[in-house]
Formats: sequence, structure tokens, C-alpha cells
Amino acid sequence: MQAIIISVGDELTLGQAVDTNSAWLSARLAELGILTRAHMTVPDDQGAIVQAVRQAAESAGWIVITGGLGPTRDDLTRQALAEVRGVPLVEHAPSLARIKRFFKDRGRVMTESNRVQAMAPRGAMMLDNPQGTAPGLRLAIGRALVFALPGVPVEMKAMVEQHLAPLGAGRAGRTVLTRKLNTFGIGEAMVGEALGDLMRRDRNPTIGTTVSAGIVSVRIRSDFPTRARARTELDRASKIVKQKLGAAVFSEGEVSLAAVVGERLRARHLTVATAESCTAGLVAAMLTEAPGASAWFLGGWVVYANRMKTVALGVPAALIAREGAVSEAVARRMAAEALRRTLGDYALALTGVAGPGGGSPGKPVGTVWIGLGKKTAGRSRVTAERFLLPGDRAMVRERAAKAALNMLRLELLPAGGKGAAGRSKCAPRRRKAGNTRKE
Repeated sequence: MQAIIISVGDELTLGQAVDTNSAWLSARLAELGILTRAHMTVPDDQGAIVQAVRQAAESAGWIVITGGLGPTRDDLTRQALAEVRGVPLVEHAPSLARIKRFFKDRGRVMTESNRVQAMAPRGAMMLDNPQGTAPGLRLAIGRALVFALPGVPVEMKAMVEQHLAPLGAGRAGRTVLTRKLNTFGIGEAMVGEALGDLMRRDRNPTIGTTVSAGIVSVRIRSDFPTRARARTELDRASKIVKQKLGAAVFSEGEVSLAAVVGERLRARHLTVATAESCTAGLVAAMLTEAPGASAWFLGGWVVYANRMKTVALGVPAALIAREGAVSEAVARRMAAEALRRTLGDYALALTGVAGPGGGSPGKPVGTVWIGLGKKTAGRSRVTAERFLLPGDRAMVRERAAKAALNMLRLELLPAGGKGAAGRSKCAPRRRKAGNTRKE
């Protein structure tokens, strides 16, 4: 069975909000064995909704609509469905009673406008909403089964689990499970080359790649008659992908690089500090996104101007004048000073040319030096790597921050993990510059 998802709202068509409902719905329906054929987005316009529903009903077994069930004049989904069916809207007394009870239980007065939420096209089934006031709708249009759900994510998700999931699981006769493996430090072409025939479109599980903000994600879809078989094949395919890509794989799902680094530091009772120029605190911000980050993140410096590198961190002005602020020597000294002043276990330092101006033939826009300091047995060891990152100013800064986090992630890999990475042709390349010196 296939589904079409219709998202309703001016805020979506005008670009004022991102449609996260459709992404979640597609993934959840796939788990039920129902593949999404298309996403459609329409404004709060009755005619547009009617047209979208009629079009979808010609090519899908399920139509799932989100949005347009509120109490205001621009909520027009129920009216559009009544028009498609050619029937009037009628009041559903049990739904009205429930809406009144919802407000009474919370000590609030129900406005007259909320009454419209108890209206439905004649013959439609009302779907209970355990999280809000707007009930959903279920009705048939031609051979398609239509579900209309509120656009509020928490309400929509609860109603999918209560009303759609049991129905879908009984009809599909198949299970589709998905997994996303995230990599950093290698390009999409290299990932594709390493996976080879695994990416053939006639295979099951199917494997594909997507790229976002420097992260190449490998997406695996396992489609089988039973959940047990789908899970077994998904796990097997994931294992093979990880073997082929080695240390380039840093997480599954939506787990970020910073979260992986933070968890590894926490597990080993280690700490890190930062000294940032071109990224202006972005690495520190990423490291502290997770609650409890004080267990591994000590603090850092934003030393954007050369004078601050000297005043706040003690980088000699003569060194900056001789080597340039964007240089191996300055990155190393920044990392060494951050390590010394915080008494931490690791330090990350970044200095570069984010653009759009400031580049030169020797140091074009996108040039970033990243220093990594490590303290072992009371002695400090500092290395530095040079990166040439593509993109505009925002992209260079974000990729530089992630490159720094990835350097630390690879440093924190256990000995066995580093060995496996070395054998993988897709291991992230460590571009060490200059000799390693004791600081």
C-alpha cells in the first residue's frame, strides 16, 4: 500500500515554518509497511485542499492530512473534505461534549469558535484526540482512505499511534524498517565507491546516501513480510556498511558529532577546552548542547582579534606577525595555552579564513588550521592539521567546528577502533602538518 501526505498551512507554503510532520509520518508509515508516494503542501485555502485531496485519491490507498482542523477561520480542512464528498458538515455531539470537558477540566471557558471542531462531513468517523481539542477525521474518498489530523506535532503523533498504527499493521502485510548511519571526513563519492554493489537499487535492503552540512549519511531500508526478518536484514546490512566505512561512521540516527565526543569524554572521565578564532565559539556551543556538558567541557576562549590571542591566551605577538594568525604555529600555540591554563586533558584550537574576504593565494578562503592538544602523564603533546573547506562563510565555520570535533573523536577511539580505521579505505584522512613537538 502507498500513501500520500498532505500538509496544510500558509506558514508552510510561505516558508515561515518547516514541515517536520511529513518527515516523521513517512518514517512511521514505512515501519507499518506503507510507503509514502508523495508529499504535498498546500495553503489555508479550501480550493487548494480540495484539489490536492482529489489528486491524491487517484493514486494512493491512504491519504494523511495534517493541519487545518483548528477553531479559526483559516482552518478549512473539514470544509474541504465535505466539499469533496459532496455532503454537509454536521455536529458530532460526543466530540462537542469532549471539547467542553477538555476546557472545564483545565478551568478555562470554551469559546464559541471551538464548536466548529466538533463538526465533520456527514458520514465521517471522528478520531479521538488525547492531547488536544481538535478531533481527527476518517472517511473514504473513492478507493482511498483519508485521515485528517491536527498539525500540532504532539497531537498528530499520538493520534497516529492510536488510530493509524493498529489499522496499518493489520493491512500492510509487510514491515519496512530504516536506519541512518552518519559519516564525517570523507566525501559522498568515496562512500559510494566503498559500498559498491550494496547500493544497487534492486537489492533489499536498499542503501542510499544523502549529504547535509558536511555529513554524509548512509540510509538503509529493509522491506520484508515480517518485522523479525526486516530487523535481521537491517542489522546485517548495517554491520557490513560499518565494516566497509570503518572509523568514518560516527553515529546512528540523529546523534551529533558533539554528542558522540561528549559521551566518549564522559565515559573516560576526560575533559576538553577550546580556543577559537574563526569559529567564534561554535565548537564550544556544539559541545554544550547536551545537558550535563560541564562534566567534560571546561570552558574556552573566543580570540577573534589578534590582540586578544595575545592578551587572553598569551600567544606571542611576534609569532603572529611572523607566521600569520592563520598558521600552524598559531593554532598549535593556542591549543597549548588552552591546555595549560585549564589543566584539562584535551584542547581544540581553530584559526582560519571564513570569508568572504581576507583570503590570499597562500591562504585562500576556507583555509583553517586546527590544533589538538593532549595531556598524558603530565606532558603535553600538540598537533595541527590544515583544512581547505568549501562553501560560504557559514558553511566554512560549521564544517571547521565539525572537523575539530572529528579530530578529537578519532583521538578518543580505542586502539582497536583506530586499527580498523587504518585498514578501511574510507577512514578519514588525518592531514597532520609539520612535526609533532612537545609544548
